[in-house]
Amino acid sequence: MSILKVDDLTVNYGALRALSGVSLEIGASEIHGLIGPNGSGKTTLCNAITGFLRQKSGEVVFNGQNISSTKAYNMAGLGISRTFQDLQVFSEMTGLENVMVGYHGKSRSGVIGGVFRPPRVVREDSEIRDKAYEALESVRLAHLANRPANRMSFGQQRMLELARALVSDPLLVLLDEPAAGLSPVMYERLTEILDNLRARGKTSILLIEHVIRLVMSISDRITVLDHGEKIAEGTPEVVRRDPNVIEAYLGKAMKYVDT
Repeated sequence: MSILKVDDLTVNYGALRALSGVSLEIGASEIHGLIGPNGSGKTTLCNAITGFLRQKSGEVVFNGQNISSTKAYNMAGLGISRTFQDLQVFSEMTGLENVMVGYHGKSRSGVIGGVFRPPRVVREDSEIRDKAYEALESVRLAHLANRPANRMSFGQQRMLELARALVSDPLLVLLDEPAAGLSPVMYERLTEILDNLRARGKTSILLIEHVIRLVMSISDRITVLDHGEKIAEGTPEVVRRDPNVIEAYLGKAMKYVDT
């Protein structure tokens, strides 16, 4: 059963066609890799799925519901979260506070409840703090719960973003180059976290990444884009041998992929 189905999606930037009839499906609890050279449309696809861009044609179906016209700020409530290429942390807020922000889509208190704080709001706030702390534990940042984000390393901030994306127990999380700039230690931590997520069987992942070794080692299936079009799709073994992929993207890196 697929949790996400993208059907014949086309996106334009003015006169420029960024995506042309792209389709893909992500199964429940699947890690689905998305690769392609710079400018191939990976982030555009991610933005279209999550409501940051409107498609010219095609549709996006999530958990059986057409979300093609859903606004980005409503995605968390549906069970979709994401990270971004560029760090998106609140530098003056603590690690715990940063992660708590990721739960806003499921919060029931609203503005009035936040101001007057009746007992149910106090209880909910405590529950959200507990969930945020658990998310920090899952990425091994619990010891930094009270440290401001601007006093964390780049890799720790990357993990903080991931914790925020996971705190609401999403059905689908889109990770836009989560390994970019990570040290070897943080890279291994990211791999372990993604493996653990798959083992839990609750969350599907769309992994957009330039680190081919990561995508090939952890993805169940991979989609390859080039100039806004899908040129290949399949298991890592199928994709790494596809001549179109080798020509368009991997090239000499194939030697690295096979190691």
